[in-house]
Amino acid sequence: MICISLGRTRHSSMMEEHRALAEKGAELVELRVDFMRKRPDIGRLLKDRPTPVVVTCRRKADRGRWFGTEDQRLAILREAIIGGAEYVDLEVDVAGSIRRYGKTKRIVSYHNFDETPLELFDIYQRMAKLDPDVIKIVTMANSPGDNVRMLEMVGAADVPTVGFCMGEMGTISRVLCGRYGSPFTYASFSREREMAPGQLSWAEVRNLYRFDHISERTAVFAVIGDPIAQSKSPLIHNAAYRRLGLNAVYVPIRVPPDRLQESLNELERLQVAGYSVTIPHKEGVLQYAEQMDEATDLMGAANTLFRRGGQWCATNTDAPAAISAIQEGLRKAGCIPDLAARKVLILGAGGAARAVGHGLLQQGAVVTLTNRSRDRGKSLAGELGCQFTSWENRGSETCDVLVNCTAVGMHPNVDETPFEQHWLSDSTLVFDTVYNPEQTLLLKQARNRGCAVVSGVEMFIRQAALQFALFTGYEAPVEYMADTLRRSNAAARTIVSPEQSGGES
Repeated sequence: MICISLGRTRHSSMMEEHRALAEKGAELVELRVDFMRKRPDIGRLLKDRPTPVVVTCRRKADRGRWFGTEDQRLAILREAIIGGAEYVDLEVDVAGSIRRYGKTKRIVSYHNFDETPLELFDIYQRMAKLDPDVIKIVTMANSPGDNVRMLEMVGAADVPTVGFCMGEMGTISRVLCGRYGSPFTYASFSREREMAPGQLSWAEVRNLYRFDHISERTAVFAVIGDPIAQSKSPLIHNAAYRRLGLNAVYVPIRVPPDRLQESLNELERLQVAGYSVTIPHKEGVLQYAEQMDEATDLMGAANTLFRRGGQWCATNTDAPAAISAIQEGLRKAGCIPDLAARKVLILGAGGAARAVGHGLLQQGAVVTLTNRSRDRGKSLAGELGCQFTSWENRGSETCDVLVNCTAVGMHPNVDETPFEQHWLSDSTLVFDTVYNPEQTLLLKQARNRGCAVVSGVEMFIRQAALQFALFTGYEAPVEYMADTLRRSNAAARTIVSPEQSGGES
């Protein structure tokens, strides 16, 4: 079950939004009465409530907004209990002073906004002595391993325990806590109104991660990287699981560069079945893999870890995805898709450029690489065994295929291009690995010049589809994944997010 946190300054707004949530299928709503400008009228809020509620009145010391005295706050919590609220949230230091009454269930809560203490189970045991119906332990994740310890504590608890971590690193525990026995997780009314660091919206928890369908038998997959918040991989992989009716969930995990091996070892305890790998870990994961294919070994980088025969195997789906996208673009342009002897200019010297470069060279293409950082560009060109040209001279290079592997033109910098329009020849196929937006300025200008074009969506979906097959053993619903990504990109361009509020989970 998902508990949606609702904080409004007026009674009428709180009640109106509560009704709206109920109409959309909400099962449990947290009324954050500390957000109210005036002393909350608990009787009014509870009368004719459309769903069960948790009444919470959080102190400023606990990142809440309560403006009155502590005695007044405790009186409000007692009013909620007398009024028959389904749940009342009592902080661990006050739970002993508020007695049980009627049918109201007691949530005894502990929050730590700085860290996830090592003594989590000791904290749980102390809370278990305070007559709780539900224990709630919420801490800040400073490493992926904090989530592992939190979920293990939830799984070992005798008293129903809501336990997860806050912050960007805490997403995995917010999504997976139900898998370990948590009676519910918390979500915000919307992404723009999160009440704790890293809190997900109800729409994300319900629709993207399908929290209510997660069980102890749900297979877990993930994308690891740093940063990771903007990754679209959870969107398309989870959409594919939903489409095929698979009992699986795919989550983002932010793993700092210096904690990769440690984090992967810790995450083994959660039985993660496969990883997509993005920057800066594509080279580091090879140290964790027990097997890898020849092309990945030659490339020195992987974007996928998957299980086979009890071992971790590494591969790189970027290269075959890019090659097949380029070849399909050539076919649509009426050209022979053979890349042998075709002149290709690659812009950039990052992980994508390395993968695409290896793939093209294996196909017999004549590759030239350019990069804004001359040293980095020359280094990768030397590693690939291809030609190098300076960034300043890139416009003078003639090519059959132009591949942009830089981030230039990526949302929100949509008015930028890495290659001027007048440098383009109408016989050149232009491939941009940027997938948000799909129609970058480079591709728009290339189309105006009469060039055949291939968008980054084609490569992104193809590499994800190959991963999906390795993870699940099923063929990916490619068109559905592409449509899902395109709809998301279109929606994102129409939304301007306001500043997010502070608060508590």
